[in-house]
Amino acid sequence: MSNATQVETVSTGADKAKIAVAALLLIGSVAAFYLLSAQDIWLRVAALLALLAAAVGVFLISEPGRQFVGYARESVRETKKVVWPTRQEALQMTGYVFAFVVVMALMLWLTDKTLEWLLYSVVLGWR
Repeated sequence: MSNATQVETVSTGADKAKIAVAALLLIGSVAAFYLLSAQDIWLRVAALLALLAAAVGVFLISEPGRQFVGYARESVRETKKVVWPTRQEALQMTGYVFAFVVVMALMLWLTDKTLEWLLYSVVLGWR
């Protein structure tokens, strides 16, 4: 018998309304930027940023927004656990990659020239 964990997503009407309001604020921010085209640029940018901030704020208080924040925190926590290579290790691995690329390029060039000689000189006798 499998002990797989069931993930149950509950989406309430309030969360759907919050996401709809956030989407409308996002669309409204772009619309306000263009509708205020006769105004100074600072006013247009301020309206855009204010409505964008409101959209992000409304999204973050919804359940999907809280889940996103939790995911972001967990991602940062996991990133801190990564053991990054030292400078010497990174340079060595880069050198290995370059050496491998050079060897593969030479091998492919040699294969190409061998097939060219085989087909044109031996089989077709063109040269």
